Amino acid sequence: MAHIDRRQVLKGAAATAVAAAVGPAVAPPPAAAGRRPTAADLAHFDTPGDRDFPKVGGNLGNQNYTSLHRVDHGNVRRLRGAWVNRIEGGLTSGSSQSTAVAVDGVLYIESALGNVIAVDGVTGATKWRYDQTRGALTRRGVAVGAGYVFTKSNENYVIALDQETGQVAWERQVEGFGNIEKVAVVYHDGMLFCGTNDGPRGAAIALDARDGEVLWHFWGTPGPGELGHETWEGDSWTEGGATPWIHPAVDPELGLTYWTFGNARGFNSSQDGSARGGQNLFANSLVALDLRTGAYRWHFQSIHHDIWDMDNVMSPVLADVKIRGRRRKVVVYGSKSGMFFILDRTDGTAPLGIVERPVPQEPRQKTWPTQPYPVQGGWTENRVVDQPLGTSVPGDPNRAVPNYVQGALYDPHWDTPILSIPGHGGGGDWSHLSFSHRTGLVYTGYGYVAAAHSLTESSNGLRPPGEYQTGGIVAVDVSTNHVRWKRRMPYSLAHGNGILTTASDLMFIGQPDGNLLAMDARNGRELWRFQTGAAISSSPIMYRVGNKEYLAVYAGGTSIPYGNSAPRGDFLWAFEVGGDVGPAPTPVPPVIRRPVSGGPVEGAAVANTVVIGRTYNAATGQVGATESFGVNGMAPTHLRVPVGTTVTFTNHAGNAGVRGVTQFFEGLFDVRLAPGESFTYRFARAGEYFFNDPGSPRSTGKIEVY
Repeated sequence: MAHIDRRQVLKGAAATAVAAAVGPAVAPPPAAAGRRPTAADLAHFDTPGDRDFPKVGGNLGNQNYTSLHRVDHGNVRRLRGAWVNRIEGGLTSGSSQSTAVAVDGVLYIESALGNVIAVDGVTGATKWRYDQTRGALTRRGVAVGAGYVFTKSNENYVIALDQETGQVAWERQVEGFGNIEKVAVVYHDGMLFCGTNDGPRGAAIALDARDGEVLWHFWGTPGPGELGHETWEGDSWTEGGATPWIHPAVDPELGLTYWTFGNARGFNSSQDGSARGGQNLFANSLVALDLRTGAYRWHFQSIHHDIWDMDNVMSPVLADVKIRGRRRKVVVYGSKSGMFFILDRTDGTAPLGIVERPVPQEPRQKTWPTQPYPVQGGWTENRVVDQPLGTSVPGDPNRAVPNYVQGALYDPHWDTPILSIPGHGGGGDWSHLSFSHRTGLVYTGYGYVAAAHSLTESSNGLRPPGEYQTGGIVAVDVSTNHVRWKRRMPYSLAHGNGILTTASDLMFIGQPDGNLLAMDARNGRELWRFQTGAAISSSPIMYRVGNKEYLAVYAGGTSIPYGNSAPRGDFLWAFEVGGDVGPAPTPVPPVIRRPVSGGPVEGAAVANTVVIGRTYNAATGQVGATESFGVNGMAPTHLRVPVGTTVTFTNHAGNAGVRGVTQFFEGLFDVRLAPGESFTYRFARAGEYFFNDPGSPRSTGKIEVY
């Protein structure tokens, strides 16, 4: 990492007066290093092109906005397919998270297998393809520049393909900085900016686009002698996580790159902070680095000592807006917590104000005493709203699964699960934001999915079985950080469901059910929808060839958050007004309620009986020999019975104490049973009926009545 003056580090929010405005760690603005930015640089950043969509995020500021305007409110209903290319010949499996880019009338896209395909933007014909040689790989988008198309492969290779032929121009294995295989690449002026992901320690990396030589790196978890190292207890930094797993933004005029670093993970899990006392920089932080040298300029940490996997990992968005009468260069940062932090991108100060507020403490977790909040508040609710068990269904799906201890954002946990919202799936997550030059609003899709955190959960928390996984879209005025409009949607839109806005005040977003939507960017009113055939986990783009404008999107699907129920495919679509290609067949939509842990078991196989607090072996038909408080602590977890069947619920005689069953959300029963006691209920209507144990709500089952 480049040399840094340690005096520049933020000294800790504990020393900041409660509710006082918080400033980030700031270094002096960089002197002009290397060549001055050219007019082309500045245009590439802040003025959307009228032809290409040259990178993931649209431009270097990740604005996902196009100045194209011929598709408008008057003709958007006439959009139909210009062509569709099944880029892998009809693949219906895998995880597709790649967004297409368009340069000089050619689209470049990575498939679920990690292959790169170049497609003619007018005809939809495949021009060339590059097949991965090191195995399948989930990817999020190529970079195009200097006559190359840049992609990655397993074993930490960065690969440059000839833009015209797809032939390999060079390959470079980049080792020693973490897993470099998944994150979208950013190209600018002969440099590649590459993030890392899913490792014990990761770095932001810059490479020479001519040959892949490493030019500089910046660690998310600083080592001894580096800025921020003292914010990690002992040697916890070696397993600290804090990987920059989303592509950065670049400001050529200021000579800065902006990186969002992920959550701290610690030796056990991201939920365990007991062995990594301190703020844990640069986890959960936006860091501004000199684009030529990697030298630290400033940072802002949005969550101190994170124990909730709530890293704000969306790609930062750069915008020039007027705030309180003054033109400001800002960066919009934030996602999972349901808050946007609007920061001056020259020095990291907060022109609209950020305050540190006291939060509840758990000494065993070494929690930090305060957390930052924008003065204007957040844009998603931060407490699960409990509703009576008798609440009708479908009703409002955004409610708490019963029997969990409920908490607010930043309520700490230990061994008892604490249910709160937004959960670790958002709020927003890694979907791409859009900033409209027309409306001055920044748009994001978000998820409304609660999570229960405790040290009894592996990884990053439990999304309770039976809960609804929904979401919405929010539009926030960047000049005030106030919500202009918000619309609830039937699906979580936090995982790759990027947004495109246009100069005609349209907004496009894809859904996990395969529908691509056009909405009024001014108020969220739906104007058009088109079935693409598979879940969309990418951003729509627009491009122009000659005098014709096209909308394009890749529909492939991913497992997050709907598991294998989300429809998969390999559909690269282009649309035009008056196109002659109709919609794809409608796939089976995703199951929006979080599934129970096991597969279906016919009632006749178990005498229409569920044993509470025990696991079930479907292969042998055996009930577990010991008591269980896990998510699979119902034997079986999923029982199928005909309408009119009476089901028996039994607290196993060998269990240590009272167990029970609470049916939600229909409120059919709520009983407690001593060991050996039973309860029966006759299911008179078809449907699916979830229930959990009031003594251990993690133990959840479902009765499927047909």
